[in-house]
Amino acid sequence: MCQGKTKGRQNEISERISQDDDRTQTPQNGRMEEAAIRLREGGRTSQTTDGRIQPSASEQEIESSKAERYAKENDIWISLSDVFKLGAQGPSGNENDTYFSPEGYVYKVNNLMNSGNIVSLFERLSIHNQTFPETAYELYGFTGFEGRSVYPVIRQRAVCNPDNATTEDIEEYMKLLGFQKVKEYSYCNGEILISDLRPRNVLKDIDGDIYIVDAEFKAINY
Repeated sequence: MCQGKTKGRQNEISERISQDDDRTQTPQNGRMEEAAIRLREGGRTSQTTDGRIQPSASEQEIESSKAERYAKENDIWISLSDVFKLGAQGPSGNENDTYFSPEGYVYKVNNLMNSGNIVSLFERLSIHNQTFPETAYELYGFTGFEGRSVYPVIRQRAVCNPDNATTEDIEEYMKLLGFQKVKEYSYCNGEILISDLRPRNVLKDIDGDIYIVDAEFKAINY
């Protein structure tokens, strides 16, 4: 079932998000953290799924090998032929192919185009989940070409009957959260820089509530 906020007033949004922070601490988000730890382990030497050593593999190949092994050990490997069973195929963007399930989830197969590697993607999604828990991402599994390229399958709760937010909607919403516009589609609160907040990445439901469903995040280091 698609989600809708129980509080429609935008001046209550900051308090609601603070109260909802615990929603990011789900088993699936724990899985994302666990997978990231596994992918960071060890050096440049890795093994294929049949146990053969790959001493000269690239970092990306090593990460893919670890991700495939982790997925199969934890029974979250999804064959490419089964990806279409996740739901009705939605629009594809620069980074994600989307699938909408009858249960009210949007599944996204991420091609790592923007993140470069799986760990960087998970770090970005962690910031998203902390900042916008109402559209938190969960790690559902991995798919791809066995022994080659591996892609994360992530999901979010779908928003009921949404329209795209306007640029004015987005700017007002981000101000309520303590973010200032620093350039077109980019906002900062002194700790996090959020970019690519274009109308296509921000939804507005029938109650007027705003949902950030996709964005670029960068923690600011002092």
